[in-house]
Amino acid sequence: MNIDNQQELYLLVMNAPVGICVLDAQTLKAEIVNDSFIAVAGKPREAILGNFYWDTFPEARPHYESALAGVILKGSPYSNSEAERKVIRGGKEETVYITLVYAPLKDTAGEVKKVAVWVTDNTLQVIQRQKVEESEKFARTVFYNSPVAKLVYTGPDMVLHQANEKMLEIFGKGDSIIGKPIMEAVPEMKETHLFGAYQHVLKTGEIHTQTASRIMFIKNGSPYYGYYDYTYKPLYDAKGNIYGVICTAIDVTEEVVARNKLQEAEQNMRGAVELAQLGTWSIDVASNGLTYSDRLIEWFGYDPAAQDYNEVIPILLEEDQQRVANAVAWGLNPESGGLYDETYTIIHPTTEKKRILHAQGKTVFDPEGKPVRMNGTAQDITIQMELQVELENQLQERTEEIAAVIEELRATNEELENTNVQLIHSNGELEQFAYIASHDLQEPLRKISTFVQLLEGKITEQLDEKSQGYINKIKDATSRMGKLIRDVLAYSALPKEDATFVEVNLEDTARNALEDYDVVMERTGAQVTWNELPVIKGIPLQMSQLFFNLIGNALKFIRPDVQPKIDIHCSITSPEEIRSVHLKEGVAYYKIQFSDNGIGMKPADTEKIFNIFQKLHRKSEFAGTGIGLAMCKKIVQNHNGEIDAGQSNENGAVFNVYLPQNI
Repeated sequence: MNIDNQQELYLLVMNAPVGICVLDAQTLKAEIVNDSFIAVAGKPREAILGNFYWDTFPEARPHYESALAGVILKGSPYSNSEAERKVIRGGKEETVYITLVYAPLKDTAGEVKKVAVWVTDNTLQVIQRQKVEESEKFARTVFYNSPVAKLVYTGPDMVLHQANEKMLEIFGKGDSIIGKPIMEAVPEMKETHLFGAYQHVLKTGEIHTQTASRIMFIKNGSPYYGYYDYTYKPLYDAKGNIYGVICTAIDVTEEVVARNKLQEAEQNMRGAVELAQLGTWSIDVASNGLTYSDRLIEWFGYDPAAQDYNEVIPILLEEDQQRVANAVAWGLNPESGGLYDETYTIIHPTTEKKRILHAQGKTVFDPEGKPVRMNGTAQDITIQMELQVELENQLQERTEEIAAVIEELRATNEELENTNVQLIHSNGELEQFAYIASHDLQEPLRKISTFVQLLEGKITEQLDEKSQGYINKIKDATSRMGKLIRDVLAYSALPKEDATFVEVNLEDTARNALEDYDVVMERTGAQVTWNELPVIKGIPLQMSQLFFNLIGNALKFIRPDVQPKIDIHCSITSPEEIRSVHLKEGVAYYKIQFSDNGIGMKPADTEKIFNIFQKLHRKSEFAGTGIGLAMCKKIVQNHNGEIDAGQSNENGAVFNVYLPQNI
């Protein structure tokens, strides 16, 4: 700037709207100071004019001394905008924001003669701008950190201008979608009503609000349906034109789902109440008001709405009234736990029909423990109670009948005990008789046999063939009678064989029995086979008799010109077999099967062959007394077992002997 015209320079400085102070470039003394500069500096004119600049403004010297020197030296201006500085005004330090310019003033030769100091106080503008910036910063902080989802759409294409993390989370997208039209960034939103709502707000300026709106987004490649409360508010520019929308959204999916579940539960509860034919009731403690469902109104015959619940008491059966009133009072007492459970009878005031109801209730208490309301249900149990009474009556009748039967059984048991004593006595006498009879009968039989032999010896030469035949018949008869007496004696002695059970090896028992029949087996060529036979607990002599009789039976009843074959096979008895022969279930048994290829028997005869003296063949065909198999049955039963011949037929006999594994 050329400073040759001093007058013009002076006028320019003094009338400038900004603070100006002109310094001599050599002395740095203030030569001109206008009012605006004095106002900014906060110092009187005399403190500035004619004084060394840095003496006047020592607080600024550390900041600008080198800058001022550079301006003088180089001739180039220096500026610093809105610098924060501490100044002394009126003896007090203040913080101000100034724009400072050091402008060199040169002569015609280009030498810096003066320096113009231009100062503008920007404090008010800076403070206002800072407030605005701070407000905007706060707004951005609130916007982006809000726990509520927020976004800003702009333009007719609904461009996503801003969105906080909560909103991006709802979209299931990253911040890369910001700046794009939302219908392109989140294409599934094309299927929603959101674009139409946005256009309506742009057009009308009306706020649009939607609650629990069901919206579908694609998250992790799968559709996700959520429920949202959202609001669209218009955004206006400086001219009052709508340029966009700010959206606030709240995810209420959990609340909606919970509400739906609650509604479903309530619906299910109502269905259950209806299905169970329950009536519902409620007592308002503050007003003593009683509320009934339609079913209870029908049962009780009146609507208790807006009436004291105590008015229902007279409808109850008289003997139930006080008990029910006391139960309700106790249920409203916090010490009771709020529970009410009573059964009572009501009488319909019009029809006088009686119903038996079972009522249950639960009291709701406030935080201070005072009762607020008692809610409950009631069920008509009239039929159940009548059935129960009927059942109790029937039970009483049956009890009396059973008592009578028991008395009859007791009398019968006494008779059976007496009969049993008599039977034991008779059995004893029979056993004694059988023993004496079989023993004493042998003596005259021996005499008959002896005298027949003596008679035969004396008159043999004088006997004709017919007489000799008579004598032979007498001898045969005495022999058979002797064997019969011996078998009867053996059979009668079986029950007395109550010796202690010991281990019996049935392998040895079978082997010993076969040795007794070695001559017969050699003569007939019989073959006897068996698998491994067990060791049991039993009476050795009786087991020997059992095997001896069964093997002997098979060797006796053989077919002519057929080699006899006998097989003895042992196995574990199945539960079905145990039940078929009426043995004790839960006990393990061996099944020892004796089978042969002899003449066998008819299926109809398999039961009666075990009867004493029972014979299926004439004595001329097969000798025997008919006692052997009866003895076998008695021996097996003595050992808590059973024997049968049910599988026998006319192609061979099969005897199954069942013996306990552990006796």
